[in-house]
Amino acid sequence: MFQSATLKLTGWYLLILMGISLIFSVIIYSVASSEISSQIDTFQQGIRIKSGAALNPSDFQTLRDLRAHEAAASLFVGLFYANIVILASGGIGSYLLARHTLRPIQRAHEAQSRFTSDASHELRTPLAAMKTELEVALRDPNLSKSEMHELLASNLEEVDKLTRLSHTLLQLSRLDHSGIKKERVLLDDVLLQTIERFDRSGERIAFTPHIKPLYISGHPGSIEELVTILVDNAIKYSPPKSRITIKLQKRSQKATFSISNGGKGINPQNLPHIFDRFYRGDSSRTGGPRSGYGLGLSLAKKIVEMHNGELSASSALNQETTFSVSLPIFSKNKA
Repeated sequence: MFQSATLKLTGWYLLILMGISLIFSVIIYSVASSEISSQIDTFQQGIRIKSGAALNPSDFQTLRDLRAHEAAASLFVGLFYANIVILASGGIGSYLLARHTLRPIQRAHEAQSRFTSDASHELRTPLAAMKTELEVALRDPNLSKSEMHELLASNLEEVDKLTRLSHTLLQLSRLDHSGIKKERVLLDDVLLQTIERFDRSGERIAFTPHIKPLYISGHPGSIEELVTILVDNAIKYSPPKSRITIKLQKRSQKATFSISNGGKGINPQNLPHIFDRFYRGDSSRTGGPRSGYGLGLSLAKKIVEMHNGELSASSALNQETTFSVSLPIFSKNKA
């Protein structure tokens, strides 16, 4: 589809370019031909004055027509080759320009198609599990009360997963198609409130604040969601009762916080893809009760981008994993 659109757009670009080139060629040819005739007439008058009546006027006319024809032919050939060069170079340039113009649309279309396919697959899995369990239960006439309770609990767990998935998909869709209203946000408070939700005892997460409170320009709900995703991710993929460290600093007019955790780490081959939607590269990190849909980090990345910030990750197998976020400091001039 996009190859056909590229060729069509190339044709239109080339048609416009050649139309302009031909119009200018006709104008140049007409003006140059007129100027050549005028110059030859002037030259002819000068020869007549100098030679008097010694030369036959018909000879002058023949010579004039010959020179005018040669000049016109030379000009025509020059313009013809010039248009051939314009056609060739313009065709290549038009094709490259058409590809460049359609490339963002093609990427967006491919991402949307991939996202729709992955979402459909993720929705199909829990629905299939629920359907299978219900069909087995309906075919069993001796189903006990405890077995029914277990079945309902299992289905409720799948419904919870679908609810979380639909909620995350809705958040991603909103961030993709709408902006966010920014205001003055105290990043210290967001971090402390999130830490308290995950670690009320204060034994699991160690927080090192900046010497002064750091205010950023952002959407409070989105920033809270960002911190929640990263802290939850650190807890999921670190050994039980291991220490998680969070540091808040100020670097180059940006508030930067990092979240580090121990554990199995991330394979360097998977590291560039961890922010892709539905990406779950290491089954050992995503299996069992800690399994997810591979949307959390993608949502975090989107939130950071909407705030003109940067999100990066550093890790290696069996080493510490660190996620770093940099967000612009709040400025009264931008408020």
